[in-house]
Amino acid sequence: MTREQIITSIKDIINEILPDGDCSQLDPDKRLRDQLELDSMDFLDIVMELRKHYGVEVPEADYGKLATLNSCAEYLEPKMKHL
Repeated sequence: MTREQIITSIKDIINEILPDGDCSQLDPDKRLRDQLELDSMDFLDIVMELRKHYGVEVPEADYGKLATLNSCAEYLEPKMKHL
């Protein structure tokens, strides 16, 4: 997957978890939690959906690397390049 495909996938997952959330205006460099008012459970749901849909394991120690759309793409790109 390309960086843009990964960002689109993250937005799709967020839309599944937060149907009322609007991902169209997200700033890719600002924390997702701040922009969408994600709580801890929502964030865990995103991590679980990544595993379910793409087989990507994100260890708890790496959760901080998924703070923004850009950091998500940077972290996930090597893990998802084969998809």
